[in-house]
Amino acid sequence: MTSALGLRLDVALGDPRRRVETRPNLSSDLVHSAMGEFEAAHLRALNFHVGVDEPYQHYQFAGRADLIAWQLESAAFLHLENRTRFPNLQDMAGAFNSKRAYLGTSVAQRVGLKRWRSETHVIVALWSAEVLHSLRLREHSFRAICADDAAAFRGWWQGEPPTNGVTSALVVLDPLATRRPRTWIGLDDAMAVRPRHRGYADVAQQLGAALSSA
Repeated sequence: MTSALGLRLDVALGDPRRRVETRPNLSSDLVHSAMGEFEAAHLRALNFHVGVDEPYQHYQFAGRADLIAWQLESAAFLHLENRTRFPNLQDMAGAFNSKRAYLGTSVAQRVGLKRWRSETHVIVALWSAEVLHSLRLREHSFRAICADDAAAFRGWWQGEPPTNGVTSALVVLDPLATRRPRTWIGLDDAMAVRPRHRGYADVAQQLGAALSSA
């Protein structure tokens, strides 16, 4: 029947209800790695526990978080999802929403807590012209996904995590800004600020040159 109609029979043996997040190979991504290294170094210097590329599982949902940090005494949890570009907004939103719903609970149980008093979920985007263009082109979509301001993230960055509540924010970060006064800005500022870099390739070239001369 399928041959007569010019069709091909395709039988999937997996459960279509099971959702497993797929991730690109980030091991050779210089820019993504630089963002994680920049964040991990800063947060570890503030004496927070830090985990990189952390896995989580919640029934049919599974994935990995780019970077997490936590403080046991205040039961505070931070989740950072680094984005160098936004080629597919829907896929990004789906992955971020599943982590926002299930990642905190998974990590809390792993470290011996019933739950966190505060959870801070942040999309950290590269401070480039192409990223700023994406943010401005889909401003209302990004504001729907990340409805809160960056106050909770600012607290973490200054060594004082929030004491309660769950927030979702977006910030724009420059991983090469080690000597600049502002290394990151919130979504409101991103709507009007000038880019630090032209795009992903520009930052990758600078990082490659730095590695070659090291």
